[in-house]
Amino acid sequence: KLGVSRTPIREAMRKLELEGLVVMVPRRGAQVANITEKDLNDVLEVRITLENMAIEKACANMTDADIRKLEQAAEVFQTSTAEGDLVKMAEADVNFHEVIYEAADNKRLMQVLNNLREQIYRYRVEYLKDEETRNLLVKEHEEIYEAIKNRDLKKAKEISYQHIENQREAIIRSIREETKNR
Repeated sequence: KLGVSRTPIREAMRKLELEGLVVMVPRRGAQVANITEKDLNDVLEVRITLENMAIEKACANMTDADIRKLEQAAEVFQTSTAEGDLVKMAEADVNFHEVIYEAADNKRLMQVLNNLREQIYRYRVEYLKDEETRNLLVKEHEEIYEAIKNRDLKKAKEISYQHIENQREAIIRSIREETKNR
C-alpha cells in the first residue's frame, strides 16, 4: 500500500526488536513490547550511571553559552508544563537533557542515553500527566541547571539520581496499575 518493499520494513522491525521496543510473535507479527519492573530497573540503572558521566563531562566542558542554553531549556520545560501539552513537555524534557549530553561531547554516550530514553518513552508520557510530578520535574531541572552552572558536580549528580529515581517510582506505579487493569 505504501510503495515500500518488505526488506526495509523487516530491517526496521529487527532494529526495534533489538532496542527492546517490539517483540516478534511467530505467525502474528510485531507487537509493542511491555516493559516489566525488571526491564525498567535495568534501563534506569544503566541510565543513571551514564547520565552522571554526561553531567561530569558537561560540568567540565560547558561554556557560558552552553549554560545559557541549559537555562533556556529549563525555562521552555517550565512553560510547556504550564500549557499542559504532554508531547511538548516530553520534547522539552528531552531537549533539557540533550543540552547536557551535547556538552559532554561524546557521541556514543549521547546515542546510548537516547536509546535508553526511547525504551521508556510511553511511560514517561504517563508520568508527565500528573501535575504534582510536573512541578517536581521543573524544580529538579532548575536544581540540575544551578548545580551545573556552579560546577557543583556532587550536587548535580545527587539531583540527577533523585530525578531518575522519582521517575522510576512513578513508572513502576504506572506499570502496576496497567497490570492490574488487564
